[in-house]
Amino acid sequence: MSSSYQASRNSRSSWSPRENKLFEKALALYDKETPDRWQNIAKAVGGKSAEEVKRHYEVLIEDVKHIESGRVPFPDYKSAGSRGNAN
Repeated sequence: MSSSYQASRNSRSSWSPRENKLFEKALALYDKETPDRWQNIAKAVGGKSAEEVKRHYEVLIEDVKHIESGRVPFPDYKSAGSRGNAN
């Protein structure tokens, strides 16, 4: 794994779960064609700059690429889910 990729992954810890949820909602609202997209998303999240939200998006895209390429294993949900489904 590259050091820049690892550093960008570590920087995500400064995002709270609430900020991530607001970020996800804003991404759905402001698509690639939206003028001033990153400024709008930053405003929706609050407390983040346009550059921070753009970088957060880039890291998200990198994560998806790593998952889709098979570099990141999928979690084993079968064992966790089987405990709760004893009908």
